Amino acid sequence: MVALFGATFITFAPARAAELVMFEDRGCAWCEVFNREIAVVYDKTAEGARAPLRRVNIAQKLPDDLSFIAVERLTPLFVLVDKGREIGRIRGYPGEDHFWGLLGALLKKLDETGTSEERVQRLEKTLHAAN
Repeated sequence: MVALFGATFITFAPARAAELVMFEDRGCAWCEVFNREIAVVYDKTAEGARAPLRRVNIAQKLPDDLSFIAVERLTPLFVLVDKGREIGRIRGYPGEDHFWGLLGALLKKLDETGTSEERVQRLEKTLHAAN
């Protein structure tokens, strides 16, 4: 809570955004291919803005905030998460073209799983950006 000139404002932490969690391991050849083909541009894309890439080494302890994910030994493993739930996953790296298509399908699923209010807000934002 913050007080400013006699007025009281309640501040809230922002809702956690969606993330694309990449499970990787040292020496993973397909992780390296992903790094060369996708990772170098990912954060500059609309997909990267919608679901920032978060890397997790499978040899390390799983972070507490990701404990709901059933981790596989396969790397790379990409898991789209939002608000403490798994939306979907991409097992392995299928190449640049297929990766973007599969990620697009997961992001569409993410949009479909939001609340009605969240869907309206996204639609309004899209319409506003188009004008």
